[in-house]
Amino acid sequence: MEPAQGSLLSPLIFVGFLFVFMYFMIIRPQNKRNKEIADMVAQVEKGTEVIGAGGILGKVTEVKDLYVSIEIASGTVIKLQKSAIANILPKGTIDSI
Repeated sequence: MEPAQGSLLSPLIFVGFLFVFMYFMIIRPQNKRNKEIADMVAQVEKGTEVIGAGGILGKVTEVKDLYVSIEIASGTVIKLQKSAIANILPKGTIDSI
C-alpha cells in the first residue's frame, strides 16, 4: 500500500490568502500615506507655515530641491530637509499662537 499524498493546493491557497491580507492591511495603506506625504511636501512654497518633525513651527522663506529654509523667529532661519516637514499649517496660525 502506498502512503497517502497530501494536496499541495491547500497550503498554496493559505499562502495566497496571507499575501492578499498583508497587501490590503499593511502595504496598501503605507503606500497611500507615502503618496499623501509626497503631495503635501510638493505644496510647500515660500510663505507656507509648517511644523517640522521635531515640533518646530516656522514660515518657509526659501525652497530648494531637497531643503527648505524656515524662519522660526525674527531673523532666525534654519534649514530642514523637505522630508522633515510634518504638517502644513493654515495661514496665520503662527501669529495666533
